[in-house]
Formats: sequence, C-alpha cells, structure tokens
Amino acid sequence: MGQSALMLLGVFCLTTCILMIAGAPPFAAFYHFFVGAFGSWNKFAQVLMTWIPLTLCACGLVFTFRIGLWNIGIEGQVVAGAVSATAVLRVGVGSEMAGVFIILAFMAGIVGGAVWAAISGILRTRCGVNEIFAGLGLNFVALGITLWLIFGPWKRPGVASMSGTEPFPPSLWLPHIPALRLSPVGLAVVLIVLIGAGWVLTDTRLGLALKGIGSNPKAAYLHGLKTGRYMLYAMALAGGCAGLAGTFQVTGVYHRLIPSISSNYGYLALLVVMLANYRVWATPGIAFFFACLNIGSIQLPMMLKLDSSLSGIIQGTLVLGFLLVHGWRKRLQSGKQ
Repeated sequence: MGQSALMLLGVFCLTTCILMIAGAPPFAAFYHFFVGAFGSWNKFAQVLMTWIPLTLCACGLVFTFRIGLWNIGIEGQVVAGAVSATAVLRVGVGSEMAGVFIILAFMAGIVGGAVWAAISGILRTRCGVNEIFAGLGLNFVALGITLWLIFGPWKRPGVASMSGTEPFPPSLWLPHIPALRLSPVGLAVVLIVLIGAGWVLTDTRLGLALKGIGSNPKAAYLHGLKTGRYMLYAMALAGGCAGLAGTFQVTGVYHRLIPSISSNYGYLALLVVMLANYRVWATPGIAFFFACLNIGSIQLPMMLKLDSSLSGIIQGTLVLGFLLVHGWRKRLQSGKQ
C-alpha cells in the first residue's frame, strides 16, 4: 500500500511538472481529464468500450509474464483474432442465423489469436528465437496481411479504402444498448475471462507450473516440468485472450476490419500488467484508469489547446514511477539482507 501511494504521489508531481512546462494549468487539465471520461453516460460508455479489449489483452499477458515470457506479439495476436472473426462474419452476411455466426466468430477469434501466439512460442522453444523479436516480426506480418485483405480480396465493392472492409449488417453486431452503443456481452466476456484466468493461475496445476517455471526454470526442469510445453500453453492462452479482444473490436466497436483494428491496446496492456505487478485481479482497475486517460484526453485539445497525446506521457510516467519505486524498494530489501 505504501509503495502504491508513493508511486501515485510521484506520478502526480511529475505530471504536474509536465503540464506546467507545456504551459497548461495543471488542475484545469486534471479537471478536463475527469470531465472527458465521466462528463456524461456516453463518455463513460466510451471508457468501458476501451476498457474491455484492454483488460482482455492484459489478462492474456499475465499468463506469459507469469512464466517469464515477454509477449510483445500481443498486438499481432489481436489482429489475427480480428481477421479470423471477420472471415467467419463475411460468410454469415445475409444468413438468418446471425447469432450463431457471432458465436462462431468469437471461437474463430480465440483460435486465430492462439495460433498466431503459438507461432511465436514455437520459434522461442524450438528455434531459439527470442519471443520479443519473434513477436515484433509477427506484428508486422499481421498488419501486412490485414492491409492486403482490405485492399485486395475483402475490399469494398469498386473501391479500396483505408476506412476498412464493407461494414457488417447490424444483425452481425454484438447486442448493445442503443443510446450508449455499449455491449453488455463484452462486459460479460471480460468478467468470464477474469474469473477463468484467476482460477487457472491460482487453483490449477497449470498455474502452479507457470509460476514455478517463471521463478526458476532450471529447478522446474529438474522437477520434471517440460518448460517448452508450458511456454506454448502460456502463449496460446495469451493469444486466445488477445483474439477475443480483436473479435470484440470487429463485432462491438468498428463492425468491420480496419487497418488499426488493435488500437494499440496490446502495447498498452503491457504497461497495465507491469503496473499490476503481474497480478490478474489488479489489471481491471489499472486498465480502467488507462481507459479514462485515453478518453478523457480528448477534451484537452478542445478546452486547453493541448495535444491529446499528453495521456500517453502520463501513462509512460506511471510505468516509470512504478519501476523507480519498485527498484528502490528492492534495493532497500537487498541492503537489509
């Protein structure tokens, strides 16, 4: 608790200094951040629509961080899930069983994300390629495939546009509250994933194995745990969660496949999990805070003539503050031993 309070105090001071350097009144900026995120039900719904895919990605990353893998390829896994879901939904256009195709799209999204993550895992375990480089490379490949589909086989009739593929009919959208465009199904999916991830990590042999390998791979191997196999399990679970996020982007947000379908939620989720200290139950709150920053920052250009990218600076400051406090605490602990 003391570490968190110290971190928040440090972030507040650093953010205030940044705002003063930018020539903006700090408390006015904080006020507009708040109003931008909570000023109306529509704005709050936008926060939740950002929170859903961000939390799904963060839940997935907990698995890979727990075993000691840096799954930078989470972005590509979101895209792979979105592409897989789009392929299924295109088949369902005009069908009378729209609900079935939405369910199939979610299943395809999970499989697409898991397979894309497994490729990175295989490169890591079988070929010795660091998962960071494999993941970054696969991110670019996923983006390339998406652009090829949008400008090629899946382009709009008579035109190829950066705005994406042809929008799906409303029958293939996730059920949502019309006035808010908020999908209760998305909220239910996040809740199920959170409970499932928490159960797997704390109450199953798989969760214990992931923690053991992440803490001491050599000792885990000597105890008979096949580290390569469990790394693939962790990558597949992370990819499945990311695929769910991509499917939600297609079915609940954009209703089509667009080039920036991931909205960089994968990279942002890396920061969320680091701040959560790799604990699954801490990720929803931190993801919600980041979602509020993203939506609230829209007010800054309109009200204070500031760039909305300021929210990214605050997010980076949060992570920097956490790392500084965490490093300082570990140094104090090592000095006492």
